[in-house]
Amino acid sequence: MKLAADANVLLSVVLGGRAGLIATHRKIEGIFTTHQTFAEVEEYAPLLSRKRRLPLDNVLLAVTALPVSIVGREVYSRSIGRATRLMGRRDPDDVGLLALALHLKIPVWSNDDDFRVTGVEWYTTAQLLRTLGVGQL
Repeated sequence: MKLAADANVLLSVVLGGRAGLIATHRKIEGIFTTHQTFAEVEEYAPLLSRKRRLPLDNVLLAVTALPVSIVGREVYSRSIGRATRLMGRRDPDDVGLLALALHLKIPVWSNDDDFRVTGVEWYTTAQLLRTLGVGQL
């Protein structure tokens, strides 16, 4: 299974949440995200470091070690119009990630329920854990 990952799930992986079980699961063939989404992860890393009282260096190292491929906008640019129609009014910041998922024809992995209305296959972390047979939360 390949996934287009949102910032909220990637931050959970960074912080050692159960999302990490998905990121390293043998059935996950690849995790993809956009430059914008990855920049959001980088932006929130220092805040989460302070909030969780974790050494910033450790959090930043975890961000750089994320098992994710960052895909340039030029790859999925033809899908941006459709993604904007599906998501633009609800959350313009997620249009790129949706366009990436549409282009690659893969599900979105996000705990943000704005993806529910897009018609694209969408999983929360809890749903993916069940789907992959990792266990109950």
